[in-house]
Amino acid sequence: MDNSETHNQRIATMTFTSVYPLYLKKVEKKGRTKEELDQVIAWLTNFDEQKLQELIEENATFEKFFQQASLNPNAHLITGVICGYRVEDIENPLTQQVRYLDKLVDELAKGRKMEKILRGT
Repeated sequence: MDNSETHNQRIATMTFTSVYPLYLKKVEKKGRTKEELDQVIAWLTNFDEQKLQELIEENATFEKFFQQASLNPNAHLITGVICGYRVEDIENPLTQQVRYLDKLVDELAKGRKMEKILRGT
């Protein structure tokens, strides 16, 4: 993963709306549900279903998405490798938050138990 400012800016301007269907396809392909995906997103961001839908409809960028999020206090417990880099070592806060979400979606798709994905909360 490129840690350059260009890369971080590209992530900031990417829309959640464009990525959400890819997340959904990934988890459904592995036998998980939209409800489980939304539960994982809600755990990380504290968004309810209505707020999540609003952000999707307004085509919110990841920057706006995470500005409005109230990140779970246990988000720092999300560790591991995504795209060849350790999530906990990513320096740019927004890039790290997006990678937290990517990591949670990966764990869901890999069949990890929900209590483990949600870090026991």
